Amino acid sequence: MCTLCPHHCEIADGNAGLCGVRVNTGGELLAESYGRVTSLALDPIEKKPLYHFHPGSKILSIGSYGCNMKCSFCQNHRISQENPEGEYISPEELARLAADIQGNIGVAFTYNEPLIWIEYIMDAAPLIRRNGQSVILVSNGQINAEPLEKLIPLVDAWNIDVKAFSHDFYRKHRGDLDVVKHTVEAASAVSHVEVTTLIIPGENDGEEEVAALTGWLSGVSEKIPYHLSRFFPRYKMADHQPTPRETLVKLAEIAGQMLRHVHIGNL
Repeated sequence: MCTLCPHHCEIADGNAGLCGVRVNTGGELLAESYGRVTSLALDPIEKKPLYHFHPGSKILSIGSYGCNMKCSFCQNHRISQENPEGEYISPEELARLAADIQGNIGVAFTYNEPLIWIEYIMDAAPLIRRNGQSVILVSNGQINAEPLEKLIPLVDAWNIDVKAFSHDFYRKHRGDLDVVKHTVEAASAVSHVEVTTLIIPGENDGEEEVAALTGWLSGVSEKIPYHLSRFFPRYKMADHQPTPRETLVKLAEIAGQMLRHVHIGNL
């Protein structure tokens, strides 16, 4: 049994858990994606999105493959829901690469779900920070309390997706709302945290739902920056329409009644 996330997958020999990367090999649980990099780029920090953590800086962004949710609207499904080719980069090599890039402030683990890559992050993060650089996670927040407690001291900043404020929505996409709420609460106690919601027409764009989400978030801290992101047709929702701009503007007004920093992306 894998105890990393709330799925608690019981994995037969030779098979992988829901995430597709944590594999039972002869009775031993292995992280098959360890160090296997499918995406590597130097990005503006605002692209994560992080608007209040070293704004105007650049961050080396790295991703692997796999995810422990199954969102039909995934905006990056070719690496999160498939198994593309990747190149192995050791934690030591990653730290050296990040340090050698002029103007780079650290490493963002992003693109697919980084939490299922936790062993690699925990090996690489101390090396990155030893060089005076930052470690960032862009995550769905689906992780159990015990591994989260071990990970939090190694992370300087998070952007956490709170995909909706509905238990039914999370169950539909193989996630757990209470788990992501705990991750936001625990991480924000010691790290810089920003939160993003991808607004999908007819799915999670209700004004009452966004008011409830941002009301809870303001109870954690009204200073947490909140990003409303625009949905574009992708993956199994390729037949849907993009989020109307006026929807995002209205929801931003509602969120702004609860939170100090509200941002709209992709307008």
